[in-house]
Amino acid sequence: MDNIFKVGFGGGCHWCTEAVFMALNGIEKVEQGFIAPKENKSNFSEAVIVHYNAAVIELRDLVAIHLDTHRSTVNHSMRNKYRSGIYFFKQDELLVLKGILNDLQQDFETPLITAIIRFGAFKSSEERFHNYYFNDTEKPFCRTHISPKIKMLKEKYATHVSTKVQ
Repeated sequence: MDNIFKVGFGGGCHWCTEAVFMALNGIEKVEQGFIAPKENKSNFSEAVIVHYNAAVIELRDLVAIHLDTHRSTVNHSMRNKYRSGIYFFKQDELLVLKGILNDLQQDFETPLITAIIRFGAFKSSEERFHNYYFNDTEKPFCRTHISPKIKMLKEKYATHVSTKVQ
């Protein structure tokens, strides 16, 4: 278990974010729900906690995938519900994440708005919403919003995509 780490991601609907990370090799578990920053534990937004095996997939790849699968450069009216963030659990992860974001900025024409946030609290979403995409990929929401993200993963990040979604 030495290679198992966790990181939080928020940016869009947690159904979408959950599906993206569940589709990857090296992911041990994805907890879908709401995360609040340490500085304001009552300010929850939709997010997931990703438990990953660093020997299989690196944090840098997870961050790149996160940035590519939500609007990481655009502020919009739903940002309170869909905060664009990466949540860290240990203080030494802060500088690592800052370096990763700085390096990945070159892949975007406009500035990233994704914040690096100290994890504060988590509330799970209702059980009936867990594994939302993979329980029925044909639901209209899944076909419209999640399937295009999975398709992009298969094209751009094929080496990381699990065979269960091939």
